[in-house]
Amino acid sequence: MPARTYPALSYELYPPRDDDAEESLWATIRRLEDTRPDFVSVTYGAAGSNRETALTLLRRLLTETALKPLAHLTCIGSSRAELTDVVERLIGGGVRGILALRGDAPDGVDPSEGDLQHAEDLVRLIRHIEAPRSAQLAAGRVSVGVAAYATRHPDSPSEEHDIDVLLAKQHAGADFAITQVFFQPADYARLLTRARRAGVTIPIIPGVMPLTSTRRVEKLGSLAGIEVDASLLARLEGARSDAERRRAGVAATVELARAALDHGAPGLHLYTFNEHAAALDVLDALGLERPPEAGTVASL
Repeated sequence: MPARTYPALSYELYPPRDDDAEESLWATIRRLEDTRPDFVSVTYGAAGSNRETALTLLRRLLTETALKPLAHLTCIGSSRAELTDVVERLIGGGVRGILALRGDAPDGVDPSEGDLQHAEDLVRLIRHIEAPRSAQLAAGRVSVGVAAYATRHPDSPSEEHDIDVLLAKQHAGADFAITQVFFQPADYARLLTRARRAGVTIPIIPGVMPLTSTRRVEKLGSLAGIEVDASLLARLEGARSDAERRRAGVAATVELARAALDHGAPGLHLYTFNEHAAALDVLDALGLERPPEAGTVASL
């Protein structure tokens, strides 16, 4: 009888900016750890602006928690030597998952100055560095994730081009993809249909943001080049209290997540903004099944 499978669950975390933020982040980490996620991603600023802080957080996650970290890595504006050093440090430090992204160049940085211009180039570099280390990895592989876009990337000429890029990243060696934020329940279904028709076979995990902050929703919509649903904004802005706004935002997030799961999503990736309350509200409302705790499953 085949083993039962459960939807994947993961969270995105940011390195803390100061001591107070670090204390708050670790309170969040402990609460999220209780949900037994499959992994947590650790991101950082444009062109690796706080990369060392991210590496410190990755080390702590590996040594002080049971969590499996996925290291965010961008290539824009970085040399091949710099990226090789970071990947070697990640693998040597015990990280077994890397999210390979092109990234956005910060103001004043010329994107063409880097040796790698596209995420698929970074995926190939990771695979090249990994290859001679198969014995260290017990003949296994580093799991490499990439980004997918449920709506057109702001720098892309078309949604069809986005699918071509995703297919190229798969050919380069990507194992899975996580979508950037989206706001319409049908967006994920459309992405999955287009991707599968084009030959993309890797799992595509919907990235979902708890829609509880009007400011955050508008900012991310602007950055992603996505028009935010007017009815959602109206519900959030019309809330008479923070509690009512949170309930409305959680309900909208659950609608997005449930639609994606119903369409065959392999799991959910929650963008937490280092805050656990709304993410846990979403999980509670979804009733997302999790595997039994260690020690309660049958032995081998």
